[in-house]
Amino acid sequence: MDTTEAPLSRARTETNAPAYMPGFGNDFETEALLGALPQGQNSPQKCNYGLYAEQLSGSPFTAPRGTNERSWLYRIRPSVRHTRRFAKSSYPFWKSAPCLDDHSLPLGQLRWDPIPAPTSHTDFLAGIRTMTAAGDVMTQVGMAAHAYAFNEDMVDDYFFNADGELLIVPQQGTISVFTEMGIIEVEPAEICLVPRGMMFKVSRLSGSAEWRGYICENYGAKFTMPDRGPIGANCLANARDFKTPVAAFEDKEAPCRVHVKWCGKFYVTEINHSPLDVVAWHGNYTPFKYDLRTFSPVGAILFDHPDPSIFTVLTAPSGEAGTANVDFVIFPPRWLVAEHTFRPPWYHRNIMSEFMGLIHGQYDAKEKGFVPGGMSLHNMMLPHGPDASGYEKASTVELKPVKLDHTMAFMFETRFPQQLTKYAAELETLQDDYIDCWNGLERHFDGTPGIK
Repeated sequence: MDTTEAPLSRARTETNAPAYMPGFGNDFETEALLGALPQGQNSPQKCNYGLYAEQLSGSPFTAPRGTNERSWLYRIRPSVRHTRRFAKSSYPFWKSAPCLDDHSLPLGQLRWDPIPAPTSHTDFLAGIRTMTAAGDVMTQVGMAAHAYAFNEDMVDDYFFNADGELLIVPQQGTISVFTEMGIIEVEPAEICLVPRGMMFKVSRLSGSAEWRGYICENYGAKFTMPDRGPIGANCLANARDFKTPVAAFEDKEAPCRVHVKWCGKFYVTEINHSPLDVVAWHGNYTPFKYDLRTFSPVGAILFDHPDPSIFTVLTAPSGEAGTANVDFVIFPPRWLVAEHTFRPPWYHRNIMSEFMGLIHGQYDAKEKGFVPGGMSLHNMMLPHGPDASGYEKASTVELKPVKLDHTMAFMFETRFPQQLTKYAAELETLQDDYIDCWNGLERHFDGTPGIK
């Protein structure tokens, strides 16, 4: 008998919304049934309710205390019962680095409108389309940028990614991400992170005709909060605004499938129960959500435009200090007040490679063409910056305080070149005329003194 509803009710508040615990990197403890969590030890001879104790490690056992990550799970069945014999599976549009797809699109600055909506029954996994991949999934460096569009729930299908953690960025439609450690509901302008190796499924929630978004698959060191440096103790993302779910479980005896991504390949195994059966847990290797609207931006309050790194929400470090495997950067609502200053992002070339998406509104460096749900790619050392109309407006407008409002753009930025997939290169929504947005940037130089 499916007894899902009773235990799930313990994970919800009086408003029937999922409950969360605040903090980033905290050591949490939570139980969906009273007394399910052992006290004073991790692995008692017998656990309450006939549960099994199991550890999930997100770091080597001998990692320093500050980076050591593990959680103890108390579950109906151990994970060895959640996988049986694997069979090869296929998600042909989900690619991993190194991406060596054969396509004819040459190097260049690129931009796309949203990917097409699915025309047949498509769940979250089947709706993922890889746009770029960087680094090497086998050596656990780099990342992949995906877009997703789906129209069907994962009911008896579950997934875990052994290749990396998944940063999910909804653009349209609220989703429910049911993980081993609890339920996370994520709406546009929020993000959700599912750690490497953690099982989950995704369902649609009301409020949209379409469910779309973006995913950063991080192969390398896990995302963490960036150091603030001279900014000090406050602003940017604050630890208390990250939310980890309380324990919730599915006690379901029915045919189910567990899908796995491992070293860039896909496999599936069939079991006769739900693997989301963790009744209690404690530890610091956890999923979480974050509301991008709680990001407290800092910026220039006199002149000049600071580096976009001040908008970093999360960073995944590499082995080189100050150089990220991946940065997750946002461009949120904020006041523009700088004097004698060209206020949009300046023209630049960069050693990093930038994949951008727009959740809603308008990005201040592009007057037209960059639409919500769209994407752009500016690979390392390729020049980019405001389009011609954006330059004209920003260089002539009266410099009074202006609220840049009703906007939310983001960037997956990596130290590695992002290789284009065949899907992205041949996507019907690719804007062939994107490069023309800079055509109006004409010569103004006349050789005489003074500002012209």
